[in-house]
Amino acid sequence: MTIGITGPERKAPRQSAVARLAVAAFVAAISLILLRLATEFLVDWLWFSSIGYLPVFLTSIGAQAMVLFAVWTATAIILWLNGSLALRLTRRQPTQAVAAFAWRPTGNTPQPDLFALVRDRLRWPRIIAAGAALLALLVAVAEAGNWGALLRFFYQVPYGMGDPLYHKDIGFFLFSLPTYILIKNWMLLTLVLSALFAGTIYWVRGDIEYDIHHRSISPTAIAHGSALLGLLFAVKAWSYVLDRYLLLYGDNGVVVGASYTDVHVGLPGLWLMIGLSIVAALAAWANLRVRTYRLPAVAIVLVGVGTFVLSGAVPVLFRQFFVKPSELELERPYIERNIALTRQAYNLDQIAAKPFAAEQKLTPEVLEANKATIENIRLWDWLPLSDTYAQLQEIRTYYKFHDLDVDRYWLDGSYQSVMLSARELRPSLLPPNAQTWVNRHVLFTHGNGAVMSPVTRKSSEGLPLFYLRDIPPVADGGPKIHEPRIYFGEQSHDYVIVKGSTPEFDYPKGKDNVYAAYDGAGGVPIGAMAWRALFATYFNDPNLLLSNYITADSRIMIRRNIRERVSTIAPFLTLDHDPYLVISGGRMFWIQDAYTTSSYFPSAQPVRDLDLNYIRNSVKVIVDAYNGIVDFYLIDSGDPIAATYQRIFPSLFKPFAAMPPDLQKHVRYPEDLFLIQARLYQTYHMEAADVFYNREDLWQFPRQPGGDGVSMMTPYYIIMRLPGEPQAEFFLMIPMVPSRRDNMIAWLAARCDAPDYGKLIVYEFPKEKLVYGPFQIEARINQNTEISQQLTLWNQLGSRVIRGANLLVIPIENSILYVSPLYLRAQQGHLPELKRVIAAYGEHVVMKETLAEALSALFLESRAAPAVSSTTVEIPLTSPTANQAREALDRYNQAVKRLKSGDWKGFGTEFDAMRDLLEEMNRRSSGH
Repeated sequence: MTIGITGPERKAPRQSAVARLAVAAFVAAISLILLRLATEFLVDWLWFSSIGYLPVFLTSIGAQAMVLFAVWTATAIILWLNGSLALRLTRRQPTQAVAAFAWRPTGNTPQPDLFALVRDRLRWPRIIAAGAALLALLVAVAEAGNWGALLRFFYQVPYGMGDPLYHKDIGFFLFSLPTYILIKNWMLLTLVLSALFAGTIYWVRGDIEYDIHHRSISPTAIAHGSALLGLLFAVKAWSYVLDRYLLLYGDNGVVVGASYTDVHVGLPGLWLMIGLSIVAALAAWANLRVRTYRLPAVAIVLVGVGTFVLSGAVPVLFRQFFVKPSELELERPYIERNIALTRQAYNLDQIAAKPFAAEQKLTPEVLEANKATIENIRLWDWLPLSDTYAQLQEIRTYYKFHDLDVDRYWLDGSYQSVMLSARELRPSLLPPNAQTWVNRHVLFTHGNGAVMSPVTRKSSEGLPLFYLRDIPPVADGGPKIHEPRIYFGEQSHDYVIVKGSTPEFDYPKGKDNVYAAYDGAGGVPIGAMAWRALFATYFNDPNLLLSNYITADSRIMIRRNIRERVSTIAPFLTLDHDPYLVISGGRMFWIQDAYTTSSYFPSAQPVRDLDLNYIRNSVKVIVDAYNGIVDFYLIDSGDPIAATYQRIFPSLFKPFAAMPPDLQKHVRYPEDLFLIQARLYQTYHMEAADVFYNREDLWQFPRQPGGDGVSMMTPYYIIMRLPGEPQAEFFLMIPMVPSRRDNMIAWLAARCDAPDYGKLIVYEFPKEKLVYGPFQIEARINQNTEISQQLTLWNQLGSRVIRGANLLVIPIENSILYVSPLYLRAQQGHLPELKRVIAAYGEHVVMKETLAEALSALFLESRAAPAVSSTTVEIPLTSPTANQAREALDRYNQAVKRLKSGDWKGFGTEFDAMRDLLEEMNRRSSGH
């Protein structure tokens, strides 16, 4: 007999303090996140309003919110439905809770199952709803960044040409296909999460058991999983439909795009995989009645084996044993498609190819006719010139020249190439004891002025001649600057307060400083206490709330960096790495090149290390350095991506014709785009499939000696007159050499001046003629005894010889001139001086103090005087021959003098007169 003792029922324990703290911490964390999001939203609202782009912000944030809400809602509903269905179908009944204690002397009472006890006490409907909402939120946050693809899908503009394989408009690939892929990926992710979500519930509720002793799954769990598996196979079938289009982005090493194997094996294989996926989906759904694991397993194996065989083994074997033995013949049409579409994707089909005779016919008369080219040969390289600028014009340690830009200006009636740089202020360079909040954000707010110098001229000491210099800027031959203050630039990162209670530091003057007050419209109002609190929260800086320097009229300037400013307004544009300074109308502006890109152009070669296979420089952005006003100008209205963005953001872009005329004169072809096009053109100038397949005429950039070895030449801006053109223009150019060779084969140039802006020209040399490339000219320079001895002597005397980054290749008419500057710098100094100019033409290499002297020596040697008879003749000092000799010497001296001064026409006249005198003397001495 068992004696049982029972007591009163124990009440459930109250919620512990730890649980309350956890809930409070969770609520606090959510509140902080929401506060941060609200702060960022309000700051963005105010900032976009201040610069006039509030509609752009509203469109962007509206699209993000729409994607976030739609994805969250759809994902949450799907997860909740699956979780609720799993809860409803679970077979295990709730475990009865132990309500009383009983003492049994036999001692064989089983211990209660703690896991089951906790499981049965959980409020499952609430947990499922909360879990579905949380998982859906994570998915939605990840997908919200794809708002741009959704807008491009709805506002897409047709490309106007179909692809050769599917005959669909290329706009489908640029706009629709990426969106379909995103939707497909979301559907697959949601189905996988649904399976995991429901499976977790089945496992917790005991319908799925898996341990070393027992494995089981309930029929209801099998049925639920089969339904989800069928949906997964259905989505997979659609995925294979999309994979047909992804064949156009393949690369088998011979063809980029769909190859012979892809079209004849891969494409039919995908149709079979579509059919297998549909069969697998039907089999999985049929298992709703059978409820066994075998049918889903068979469906999975069917699709898996089909994928391996049809998408893996068969195409590989077919290509290896059928295509490769006749690869060129079979792949020819697909190679031609790849060539044609790649050339179109990068505008390489717009490059005009012209012959270049590479003659040796330069004369003083030809040089005089190309005076604008000679006078704009860039002798100042950016690296030594940046050191010189820093030593001579930074004035104070907190000023910095970030970068040197090359541009062209009409100065004193001539078209001149110049180098210039903005003098920006970097508060981080203030002394450590001056790194105060007031100095960094209230007093030291802006840079001042710019430095400009011609690319060719130098002083007698080997230093640049300044067209613009000092603070405040002094114009000595350069454009005047009426508003020199730079609040927005390449080095401006911190926020600053303007229109405060104290004037801002403007520039140093002797032992004192000059102060000024900002009178522009830049920045966001911050005078109200609410706005001060908002920005204090945004920057986590209580000084904005506590400072007495902020008045009712104060404004805060944020996002002052050019690239950050532009990318915040238009994050869908890709920016060039180098915004450049322009001085126009007495003000300073930045021009930022912006690109529209895509990685979905069919059958086009992608750019190495960049996720794109289509690019256009469709947008030019102008940023006012004083007010921060940003203007977007659409320069290529034929670009379908830019046209799509114009439909999405109708208030964002202005027509290029609306850009101020003087600023239009300073638009230049961007270097990043030119580099991409030049690299691709090294291969894709070959339009014949046979030549392309064999890589018979592959080009590369010229090699040149670098700091620690050999480097590749980079493009450079130059003013020159093209053969047959009436006037000089501003170009971006680079030479080309054959692959693994150093002789020059061509040069590629992009025109920067209206009305031919954006046109690319390649001048190809005769393949049967040897034209020295830059590396070969460098070798000839190093082999020149006189030059090498002088360089060795300078290095032994404690100076460091610095060569220019590029050996400049200067096309003049149908000839090539090579020029390289040489700088000297003291071993412990930082002030490079331009001391010599090396010039090469034909077989001659010379080094002189100036460019004019180098050209004088070069062409005096290359134009040999007429042969004089070896017969010795006594000539009286008063004879006519003696007078002619003295006159010839005078002519020679005058010719050298005019050549040194750059007067090529005068040099030619004097030289021709000297030649006539020498020929007359030769005739007299020969008795004719």
